[in-house]
Amino acid sequence: MQNRRDFLKRASLMLAGGMVMPQLLTSCGGGTAKHIGLQLYSLREMVKDEGIQAVLEAVAKMGYDHVETAGYDNGKIYGLEPLDFKKRLDDLGMKCTSAHLSQAITKDTEAEVMAWWDRAIEAYNQVGAKYLVQPWMLINDQTTVDDMKMYCDYFTSVGYKTAAASMAFGYHNHDFEFKFKFEDKLAYDYLLDNVSKQHVFFQMDVYWVMMGGQDPVKYLKDRPSQFKTIHIKDEKEIGASGLIDFQPIFDQMKVNNVKDWYVEVEQYTNNNPVESVQQSYDFLAKAGYVY
Repeated sequence: MQNRRDFLKRASLMLAGGMVMPQLLTSCGGGTAKHIGLQLYSLREMVKDEGIQAVLEAVAKMGYDHVETAGYDNGKIYGLEPLDFKKRLDDLGMKCTSAHLSQAITKDTEAEVMAWWDRAIEAYNQVGAKYLVQPWMLINDQTTVDDMKMYCDYFTSVGYKTAAASMAFGYHNHDFEFKFKFEDKLAYDYLLDNVSKQHVFFQMDVYWVMMGGQDPVKYLKDRPSQFKTIHIKDEKEIGASGLIDFQPIFDQMKVNNVKDWYVEVEQYTNNNPVESVQQSYDFLAKAGYVY
């Protein structure tokens, strides 16, 4: 696999000092550019060390054409005004199609939390995002059925708000949703069954579904309308572990007409996030089943 230095050198030669646009870049073996997105959490340390602009430039040069953010706070995205963030993406030929952001809720904080979501929706509407995704909720052995009902109602309420802004609200899983049961259902199935299906979608993280002992393809087959976006994830770099056969997942995603999916890399073989994220792109860009 090419390293980042070799890749950037090749990209520079391609356009001789011009901006490297992702649609002009393909895998190192050639072929047609694909619609591959990246969850920017994959490069979280680079964001801290070098800033979001350096990260966006690196991601565009790798070949990714859209991103999902994980850096919202008080109306700003990675510390930038929404339109500033959008312009930086536009200049690199990329889009922000989705965002991870979250708020816990209690009965006493409902009004405050909903006001928080109003501001977040306004910010991401300016960016042009299609999806807002809550990436976590508290589920453990102290969680009650009433807690689960409260969260289902909460997610549905946020979903009504995003729908009014022509956006969709979703929930992203980990593995703990498959470790606890409520009313004789896995927590994940309880959520799937008890939110408003017209107002809340689910972003499946295929790795965490498998780590929870479940089959992502079966969920996609059984509930095709409820999964609008997917996280393509592995133990480290995509395809490196050999634990996951991604082809049947992508095949079912195509059947379900899933249009947006995102690479997420949380651990790195050589402790080099940029190299790992590039390796993940190259693996997927070469795979014939990836769209």
